[in-house]
Amino acid sequence: MNYSIDNAGIATLIFDMPSSTDNNKTVNCWNDSSISAFATTIQQLLKDNKVKGLIITSEKEPFCAGADLKELMPLTRLDRNMKLVLRLANCFRDLEKSSKPVVAAITGTVLGGGYELCLACNYRVAVNNKKIKLGLPEVQLGLLPGAGGTQRLSRLIGIEASSNFLLEGTKISPDIAKEKGLVDELVETSEQATAAAKKWIIANPEVKQPWDKKEFIIPGGGVQSPKNYMLFTAANAVLAQKTYNNYPAPKAITACLYEGLQLDIDSGLIIEQRYFKKLLTTPQATNIIRTMFFGLNKLNSATKRTKDISPTKFRKVGVLGAGMMGAGIAYSTASVGIEVVLKDVSIEAAEKGKLYSQKLLQKRMQKGQITEKQYSEILNRILPTAKAADLKDVDLIIEAVPENRKIKEAVIKEAEEIATSSILTASNTSTLPITGLAEYSRRQNKFIGLHFFSPVDKMPLVEIIRGKKTDEDAVAKAMDFTLALRKTPIVVNDGRGFFTSRVFTTYVNEGMALLKEGVEPALIENAGKMAGMPVGPLAVADEVSLDLIYHILKQNEADLASSNQSAAAIVSTQFVQELKRLGRKSGGGFYDYLADGKKVLWPKLATLFPKSTKQPDINTVIKRLLFVQVLEAARAWQDGIVTDPLEGDIGSILGIGFPPFTGGIFTYIDQFGIAKFVEEASEFAKKLGEAFAVPEILKKMASAQQTFYPKEM
Repeated sequence: MNYSIDNAGIATLIFDMPSSTDNNKTVNCWNDSSISAFATTIQQLLKDNKVKGLIITSEKEPFCAGADLKELMPLTRLDRNMKLVLRLANCFRDLEKSSKPVVAAITGTVLGGGYELCLACNYRVAVNNKKIKLGLPEVQLGLLPGAGGTQRLSRLIGIEASSNFLLEGTKISPDIAKEKGLVDELVETSEQATAAAKKWIIANPEVKQPWDKKEFIIPGGGVQSPKNYMLFTAANAVLAQKTYNNYPAPKAITACLYEGLQLDIDSGLIIEQRYFKKLLTTPQATNIIRTMFFGLNKLNSATKRTKDISPTKFRKVGVLGAGMMGAGIAYSTASVGIEVVLKDVSIEAAEKGKLYSQKLLQKRMQKGQITEKQYSEILNRILPTAKAADLKDVDLIIEAVPENRKIKEAVIKEAEEIATSSILTASNTSTLPITGLAEYSRRQNKFIGLHFFSPVDKMPLVEIIRGKKTDEDAVAKAMDFTLALRKTPIVVNDGRGFFTSRVFTTYVNEGMALLKEGVEPALIENAGKMAGMPVGPLAVADEVSLDLIYHILKQNEADLASSNQSAAAIVSTQFVQELKRLGRKSGGGFYDYLADGKKVLWPKLATLFPKSTKQPDINTVIKRLLFVQVLEAARAWQDGIVTDPLEGDIGSILGIGFPPFTGGIFTYIDQFGIAKFVEEASEFAKKLGEAFAVPEILKKMASAQQTFYPKEM
């Protein structure tokens, strides 16, 4: 902490944690060291009679990223963690109880405990830069703000307005923060922020926080006001509907608001700390932080990339196929400054693919996310064409044509005839083995899988598939390209369905198997959502399209020379060949899609699949839908498809929507207990067959009391 005092007695405290090579600290955050330094400095400045006011600012971007989560792990070390949080909370309270005016000059992104500091200040000035984000995102980590965030924000902008930020963990730009009341003043530069802060301090020599005044009234009314009473009355029902009680943090935040805002600020802070401590003991918080914070950061920082291969910067990429996936890849690539040659069989088809980018960019421009100049620059990077000759100088070819080997063979060979011999060739196939497709390439060692997810512009994951002959240089380049797109890479080995598609299909297939058994469709769908999946398996099948599922299953049967039809194959065949209901794209599948945008389960399902007289309980269906995915993931582990449980966890959450609160598919097994999981899955296998057969690797791990992760994390 650095500070100076000017001639007017105004102190400027600069939050500037030193970088450290041993723990890779490059941003300001709260840990034992920074909290101690901050608390000591604040006490010194508050006691100094020469100091008439205080400006708190930063020389780093971000201004403050919040708590140092490494120092809090494991979360179950409650005594140590609560000492840190309480010391910070008490320091903030001392700061705001002083009569000296304190202003936060926000010059960079400020989140979590960083914004809680700003709330404890009397005034907040922010640089009006859209790259800067403000917010309290703790709920996204399974926690709540523990240093006054729930109590001060609600007293600052009101209960309803604050609950939206707290329950969603929304991060907003300074202009929106000003509009919503999270900051008081906007300026254009850091220098102006400091000047505005000094001006406010001079104009307000003695201050008191609004919530410390006797006449204070919560903006918009208190907890028992008619409007807010109705809000809290409905809150638990709404949360249960949205989260199915899988996430304890939103409920704890609501309780903090309800209980704390009926009391004075100091009592409210005590209540907040109690709920914060309770959340530290939940497995959900540990799971989410370990996987979705540390794990995600690890993969996004390319720590698994081969270090002795120089990074590749891509200049121009060729995308073969301008359908939904190809168009999405083209948009994502052009958006990060890379030129794209978007090729299809006709110029009309290619232009249609470019139109997809145009529509997305128009929406972004209308929302003020990009300027008209940026709109034109991105769109101009995409060259639609039907000429293979336009691929002559690309650095990377991505094949994104339909899942048909003959079509893929033709486009790969045509493109490689034109392109230079040093490029990387990739396939976006979601199911076909890369090693087989590589046979169509002139250089099998430079052929790789780049499995994007739909819609490409929104889905953050890319599954990189290493064929049997793919070399490390190709893998490194594929990771470089994925990271250039600001997406998360996982690297898996080749095999049918790879990892994500292989696991994902079991969820859909089990939904159809349950339907064929006579389980009520609504029970199936509700069980999927209650398990924590984004939507039920029948709804997913409609979105993916039943004809695609049908063709994949048929291709698998042909490739494996199997005569046994699964329940999913029978059901999908019926819908595609007999009923001509292909899913959402055809206007109906398992659901009917109404003109107002709503969907309802197709009433005739009851006739096609008569309801069994004895319905399973909801927990049994939930376990079936989760277990079937977990077992397939374990088989993929046993087969050597996925070799790192972290990549499996991240892939399962970001790629197929496996419940984030579990920490991912391998963490789920560890937490359930491998021995217990093996026992329960074996019981399912006796009743339901090979879909629930336990792979030998899990049996061995159970016997040896092994886990996928070290037990103390």
